[in-house]
Amino acid sequence: MKPSGMRRQVDLVEKIKSYDPDADEDAINLAYVFAMQAHGSQKRASGDPYFSHPVEVAYFLTSLRLDTASIITALLHDTVEDTEATLEQIGDLFGEEIAALVDGVTKLNQLELKSESSKQAENFRKLLLAMSEDLRVLLVKLADRLHNMTTIHFIKSEEKRHRIAKETLDIYAPLAERIGMRQMKEDLQDLSFGALYPEARQSILTRMEFLRKQGGGEVERIEKKITDLLTAGGLEPQQVYGREKKPFSIWQKMEMKNIPFEQLSDIVAFRVIVKSIPECYQALGILHAEFHTVPGKFKDYISTPKANGYQSIHTSIIGPDQQKIEIQIRTQDMHDVAEYGVAAHWSYKQREKAAHEGKQFRWIRELLEILEQSEDAEEFLENTKMEMYHDQVFCFTPKGDILALPRGATPVDFAFAVHSGVGRSCVGSKVNGRIVPLKTPLKNGDQVEIITSKNATPSPSWERFVITGKARSEIRRYVRIQQRQEYINLGRAILVKTFKQEGKDFQDKILEPFLNRLGKKSVEDVLAEVGEGLLGRNKVYETVVGDVLAPPKKKTPFLISKLKKLNVPSKAKMPIKGLIPGMAIHYAGCCHPIPGDNIVGIVTTGKGITIHVMDCDTLENYSDNPERWIDVSWDASSMNQNYVGRIRANLLHEPAALATLANVISQEMGNISNLKITNRTPDFFELLVDVEVKDSRHLNNILANLRSKPVVQSVERYSS
Repeated sequence: MKPSGMRRQVDLVEKIKSYDPDADEDAINLAYVFAMQAHGSQKRASGDPYFSHPVEVAYFLTSLRLDTASIITALLHDTVEDTEATLEQIGDLFGEEIAALVDGVTKLNQLELKSESSKQAENFRKLLLAMSEDLRVLLVKLADRLHNMTTIHFIKSEEKRHRIAKETLDIYAPLAERIGMRQMKEDLQDLSFGALYPEARQSILTRMEFLRKQGGGEVERIEKKITDLLTAGGLEPQQVYGREKKPFSIWQKMEMKNIPFEQLSDIVAFRVIVKSIPECYQALGILHAEFHTVPGKFKDYISTPKANGYQSIHTSIIGPDQQKIEIQIRTQDMHDVAEYGVAAHWSYKQREKAAHEGKQFRWIRELLEILEQSEDAEEFLENTKMEMYHDQVFCFTPKGDILALPRGATPVDFAFAVHSGVGRSCVGSKVNGRIVPLKTPLKNGDQVEIITSKNATPSPSWERFVITGKARSEIRRYVRIQQRQEYINLGRAILVKTFKQEGKDFQDKILEPFLNRLGKKSVEDVLAEVGEGLLGRNKVYETVVGDVLAPPKKKTPFLISKLKKLNVPSKAKMPIKGLIPGMAIHYAGCCHPIPGDNIVGIVTTGKGITIHVMDCDTLENYSDNPERWIDVSWDASSMNQNYVGRIRANLLHEPAALATLANVISQEMGNISNLKITNRTPDFFELLVDVEVKDSRHLNNILANLRSKPVVQSVERYSS
């Protein structure tokens, strides 16, 4: 007997057969019965039989006209996780294709109830891998999440409701948008909005109901006015209708523009559906000839579709009653894609797995690239969120190809979007024929040319201004590789020195037999961890040689004892802690240390103590003389003077460029003590500038303000 409120087996079959007469009715019936028996007497939080959930998910997918395999997967998607059914059983009964789809959805569900951010990130990583194999996994998962959101109010724990709603808003709604499923995206957003901010949502609904009553058929009047106008212009529209925006969309606009509900003028959007693309432009001409347009509110997504395949013309006009009206003009095919996205193309007759190979799904491949380059799941989630959440600008390559990028993207983002290799070798850019700094935000319609060099490498400073997840992940990957190589080199130097002190030679290959005992996979891992300080040099030596490393002999460095005799103690406070009062000190000219830097002292013959920044390259010269190293730090209570910080700047070769640099330094209360031009080209010139500052924060403020100036292509702290 069918439980009350549950859709009948025959209803589901009839719905599928209505659009796919060749659907495998026996397989659908078997899946229905198998899942119902497997879930048995299980209940949902609402008290309904658990089996009602997979039936609703399956029924929703029939509204998208999905194939039989997708419908069966929806019926079975919780059986492996929540019942005693196995994948082997499903494979035997329904075939390997359906077993693989069920497995894909099951793997996602297994981590879904975890609350830690790393688990959510890992969940999303698995979702991406599963949907890259077969996009139907994502369609089933979205339908599953949509039905769960409609019953979220039955969950008693507020914390759990908020976590699920936030995850839906952050991950699943953007994914629905990315595959063009606008209706599903808006439903997921609005249900999440209701769970997170129920009072705000209800307030918007109340105000919308008030406006509806006050308007008294205003939407219908505008629909008729537009229809009559188009008909008089010789065009017969297939449909003209007004559609209220969802409460979440209204709230989002209020938050973004920081305005109250009463100041919103585009709560209703009107759609004009016509027969063909030429009629779209004909309708646009008729409307623009009759009404004033709102400047900056015209977008042609027909000639330049969005990345998810969306096509439509958007325009805003001052309508019949002098109010602003948003109008979208499209064909019926465009409307189907706008509403149902990939599902509009996923015909039940389309058996091959090529539905996601089109241009609009390039983003999946890009997310997979980010997945390969990310160090951990949380970094991957951060970068993919950057990749998914954005308004778009459309820019052109010199050959006329179009690239859709996030608003605020820079030429570096553009370079990585063209190809990872172009991004890695980027050294400059031209926008609309003019050389511009690499951090310049791009605008709609910009033509961008990337200047490359075979010997170029990504700059770590790019991470501060790039917008796309792909660019950021590539830059971070390069920095990690460079950093790891530095740790490897340092680790090797430490071990060479350690073995040498004991009268033994060290070569990388002597570590190979001891990798298991050290718990490492490769020699490079050992060297890197020694260099990073995660693995002690003593442990490596003792593991390889089999002897305990002799403790270092304690001795008073000759130079320090000599300095103690030469320098008379003084009561005057010193700016450096860790030294004997009166000891002669000076600051290294190679790295120009200033307060705020991590520092070390080096005993220098005839000069006393030389202060270096901890990561100064010059310190490698003293690696074999540990007795000359002194632990020192800044004394904040004794800093009453200015210190010289050196910066390297690349400026555009334009009038007043040097004046701009000097003005910024002056405005930030810095003082130029020396300046030298080190390189000059027709477009840029490079210079070193010594600036008197109070500390590293003062210098960083100057650098930040310099970076905001258009004439400054790049600027960074310099050490020789």
